[in-house]
Amino acid sequence: MLEIFQYDFMIRAFMAGLMIAVIAPLIGIFLVVRRYSLMADTLAHVSLLGTAIGFLTKIYPFFTAIIVSILAAVGIEKLRASKKIMGESVLALFLSGSLALAVVIFSIVKGINVNIGSYLFGSISTVSSLDLLFILGLGLLVLTSIGLLYKGFFLISLDEELARASGIPVNLLNTILVVLAGITITLSMRVVGILLIGALMVIPVLTAFQFRRSFMLTLILSVVFSILAVTIGLFTSYYFDLASGGTIVVISLIIFLLTNILS
Repeated sequence: MLEIFQYDFMIRAFMAGLMIAVIAPLIGIFLVVRRYSLMADTLAHVSLLGTAIGFLTKIYPFFTAIIVSILAAVGIEKLRASKKIMGESVLALFLSGSLALAVVIFSIVKGINVNIGSYLFGSISTVSSLDLLFILGLGLLVLTSIGLLYKGFFLISLDEELARASGIPVNLLNTILVVLAGITITLSMRVVGILLIGALMVIPVLTAFQFRRSFMLTLILSVVFSILAVTIGLFTSYYFDLASGGTIVVISLIIFLLTNILS
């Protein structure tokens, strides 16, 4: 079975996949606790727009996707904080708008239909050395940020008004959190795919919640379930010639159902 690691592209896929498996639920748990799970899907569609802009401008798609995701994340949080538009309405606005723009841009750019699938659904064979460099570098940035700001993220997720009364910079932390979410989603394009990353950020967290443990233990369990899903998913997708992103999400769902029965 370990013959899979004879191939450089599979080594890159596993390194990228494990990094995504760690950071996705770390961000996802804060979104789930705040009932902001739709943010993942919204920023995923925004990342698709950024990818389309990259193809149009002939700039590295990862770079443009991250820039567009960060700008959108900041815009979403500003509109949400202003309370002029309801939070769910803001997400729906950005989700539908970015998807529409992405479709229009992709229709303008010719000869890229073959490449779109790897961004939408993930493709283990397309993780290049440059992709891996971006994923590992920015993944470490996300991990470091969560480690340094964990207490703040926990408090604003637990009770935003209490955190504000305690003198915590709630608006700044909210903005940083959604920016980190945008970066995480963009980094996941190659392994899981834009349309499926939301599931990887949410399902392992929901699985861990079933055990009804402390927040920290739930966070750790969600990472464990995510790593398990990505590892089994990559092995399965390779040996059975399946789409990596879909396989990983299906494995996540199976783990969720098994733990639901056991718990």
